[in-house]
Amino acid sequence: MSALLSLRGVSKRFGGLTAVNRMDFDVTEHEVLGLIGPNGSGKSTTLNLISGAFPATAGTISLRGQPITHLPAQDIARRGIARTFQLVRLLPSMTVLENVKAGAVFGHRRHWGHEAEAIANTMLEKVGLAGRSQMMVGQLTYIDTKRVELARVLAGEPRIVLLDEWLAGLNPTELEEGIRLIRSLRDEGRTIILVEHVMDAIRSLCDRCVVMAAGAKIAEGTPTDVLSDPAVIRAYLGDDDA
Repeated sequence: MSALLSLRGVSKRFGGLTAVNRMDFDVTEHEVLGLIGPNGSGKSTTLNLISGAFPATAGTISLRGQPITHLPAQDIARRGIARTFQLVRLLPSMTVLENVKAGAVFGHRRHWGHEAEAIANTMLEKVGLAGRSQMMVGQLTYIDTKRVELARVLAGEPRIVLLDEWLAGLNPTELEEGIRLIRSLRDEGRTIILVEHVMDAIRSLCDRCVVMAAGAKIAEGTPTDVLSDPAVIRAYLGDDDA
């Protein structure tokens, strides 16, 4: 199957620090790819490179065979790559509905007016926020702000969804709800790159995983295979404990 997204030799340097070093991987359509590794391994930086938040120092990122490496973030979003952030980014002066409508207006498909509002309401229902469209985002719980951000991403009808530690900071009940929600997106056939530390989520949601350590890929394969790989165990636990 041909790749929807490809990274070839992608690197990012900040002065003398190499945050991502010659990353290579593919993502096929309808696949959920887990991007995992210890803190500071370069996972979020890789998402920033894919989404255009950072320019790559070297290498090529391609969407359906077309290079997007040096496009600005807004152009990459319009080509169909949308993301959430580790720290939720919403528009506090707007209602829940207005925040999600922004995704429909400025996202991949670019809907307007009543059409944008209808899509926004559909996405709010999908993430479990039907009936809260007129609330201000400052009135929401933490998990519901995450739901709004995800609904805004989905309202743009992206080809690829990038989830950057979307489950972080949730209590056990919320975590179960969050995993169910992402599983529903997987079951719809969406293409997702998931940066996550919650291993239960990785095992139950991902088709494949790419494991990073110190900016480089150290393993790739099914969750079962990579989580039993000695190199991965050493990266998480250190040589002595591994």
